[in-house]
Amino acid sequence: MTSAISLSGLTVVRGGNTVLDRIDTEIPRSAITGLLGPSGSGKTTLMRVIVGAQRITGGTATVLDRPAGSAELRARVGYTTQSPAVYGDLSVEQNVAYFGALYPARRSTAKADVAEAIAAVGLGAFADRRADALSGGQRSRVSIACALVAHPELLILDEPTVGLDPLLRAELWERFAAMAAGGTTLVVSSHVMDEAAHCARLILLREGRLVAELAPSELLTRTGAPTLDDAFLALVREQEATA
Repeated sequence: MTSAISLSGLTVVRGGNTVLDRIDTEIPRSAITGLLGPSGSGKTTLMRVIVGAQRITGGTATVLDRPAGSAELRARVGYTTQSPAVYGDLSVEQNVAYFGALYPARRSTAKADVAEAIAAVGLGAFADRRADALSGGQRSRVSIACALVAHPELLILDEPTVGLDPLLRAELWERFAAMAAGGTTLVVSSHVMDEAAHCARLILLREGRLVAELAPSELLTRTGAPTLDDAFLALVREQEATA
C-alpha cells in the first residue's frame, strides 16, 4: 500500500524567507503521525501544503495518490486550524451540519454523520448550545467535529489540544487512536513533546528543516535521553555539531 502523503524536495519560500527547506518524507496510512517542533519550525506551513492552501516553491507533495490541492481531495481530507473555525451564533449541531452540507455525496447519511461527529468529540450534551456560549476548548472540539463529519480518509489537525486541560487532552488522544485503528490517517501537530508518545511515527522539524523521522521509542533509544523533550534537544545539538 502506498503512503498517505509523499513529500519530495518540498520547499516553500515566503517573503524571501525559506519556510520549508527540501523536505523529503513519507507519511503512512491508518496511523497517527506527529508533526513536532518549536513555534516557527514550519509545522503549519507544511500542513497547509498538504491540504492545498500553500503554494509550493519547489519539489512535490502527493496526497492520497493525487497532487496536493487537487479538487478530488476536498471530500477526502479534513483540516482543523489552530484557531476554532466555528460560527458563534449557531449551535454545535448547526455548525457541524453546515460543514456536512458541503459534501452532497453524503446527503443520505447527513443526520447520522452529524450526530456521530459530535459524539466523537464528546459534545453530545452540548449539541443545542450556541458556540459563543462554549469554552475555548469546547469550540476547538466543535472545529474537529466539523472536520470529522465527512468521514475523511486523512485528517490534518493543527495543534488541536492547545488550551485544553489534561483530561480533555487525554480523551481527544484516545479518540484519535480509535480513528486510526478504524483506518483514518491522522497528522497532528504539536509543540508539546510529551504528546509525541501518542503517535506511531514522528516528524521533527526545526527552522524549516527535517531533523528526524522515527517512532517515539526509536527517538529515545537513538539519543539515550530520559524524556522526549530531552531527546529532541539532543537531536538538535547533534545536528548543529555536524552542520
